[in-house]
Amino acid sequence: MTEGVLSRMNLFRISLPGISWKFASPACLLFAGLGIGLMIGSAVSARPLTPAERRYNTFNGLIPACDDPFVFRRIQGLFQARESEFWNSGLAITGFDNVRETGYRTTGEDYIPRRYCWARVVLNDQKPREVSYALSQDMGWLGMDVGVEWCITGLDRSNGFGADCQSIQP
Repeated sequence: MTEGVLSRMNLFRISLPGISWKFASPACLLFAGLGIGLMIGSAVSARPLTPAERRYNTFNGLIPACDDPFVFRRIQGLFQARESEFWNSGLAITGFDNVRETGYRTTGEDYIPRRYCWARVVLNDQKPREVSYALSQDMGWLGMDVGVEWCITGLDRSNGFGADCQSIQP
């Protein structure tokens, strides 16, 4: 009975001493081989890396520096709005210190240009904390301004950026 089913399915066997394998028809093996070849070929030559500056919607890579006053005002305003309206804490940023860049275009040239920064902030409760922030070109309101994503370690109450603000760091 089993031999009849195997012969109708057009299967063949390879037998070695102590090892026996069943395979599908040669046509199935041919198609499987072609599929694997196409997958390997497409993975090797997936796509050319096109820098973001040369695309149809181009990016010029001009992003403000980490210590730009515009960036500080944006973070201060957004933090104050979030803390007063959502958390009702009354916390506010009083200053930035020890500002440094931690990465620039770390994901590659063919992605949206981003600058990653870190600074120490002092709040009105006199506790120094760390802020990580990312500046992205044309990712602001309606894609017309610099996008600023930020996270203050210990004050990310919704845990939107992961433990210790890890997802906003390069």
